[in-house]
Amino acid sequence: MTKADVREMVWRTMEVQGVARFPGTRGRIPNFVGAERAALGLQSLPAWRKARVVKINPDAPQLPVRRMALKEGKVVYMAVPRLRTLECFIELDPARLGKQIAQAASIKGADRLGRRVPLEEVPKVDLIVCGSVAVNGEGARVGKGGGFSDLEYGLLSEAGRVGPGTALVTTVHSLQLIPQAIEMCPHDIPVDWVVTPDGPNRLTPVYPRPKGIYWETLTEEKIAEVPLLGRLRAGHR
Repeated sequence: MTKADVREMVWRTMEVQGVARFPGTRGRIPNFVGAERAALGLQSLPAWRKARVVKINPDAPQLPVRRMALKEGKVVYMAVPRLRTLECFIELDPARLGKQIAQAASIKGADRLGRRVPLEEVPKVDLIVCGSVAVNGEGARVGKGGGFSDLEYGLLSEAGRVGPGTALVTTVHSLQLIPQAIEMCPHDIPVDWVVTPDGPNRLTPVYPRPKGIYWETLTEEKIAEVPLLGRLRAGHR
């Protein structure tokens, strides 16, 4: 199955089974019934308990994850949507947010209350929570199609902020954990754990992690869209 086929299958299944939440499924990382329980399931992972700096995607189903991380005192980094500025990450530090933690966990709240920082100011990341449309037992993952989670990992890897010791986790509904094969490219990130409302599942990733930016896979349009890519490419010349 192609990634497009996998997305369509999962989106349709979630709609038919009635587990999709606002704002819907198609074209996005789907929000799902039980997202709060899936977030709580992270607490049983040693990698989560040890993590002090976490990167979490800004999508709706991971809102409970961001809130929980901030309440536990973890420093959260979110990518600026589509990496559209040179200061392409938003830092959410509970020590600075005080009583505004709950508001800061939302997309709008993070943009208003967080601090935009460039890649070089992001510290070493202990754990990454990424959003997924689907994932399988081999750790292969399908996102919504923009490739930004993979690109963000590539940028962090290039800068030495992530590596083999960085745990990669996703929270999804159990219907998003599929038996089908998922095509993976060198720049695609595999995941180590998938956490559903029923609890965590340790995966057996068979795909290597990206080791940086795979320039040959980037179009001129993508490079023009992401200012940091233009700056990095100029530095490589």
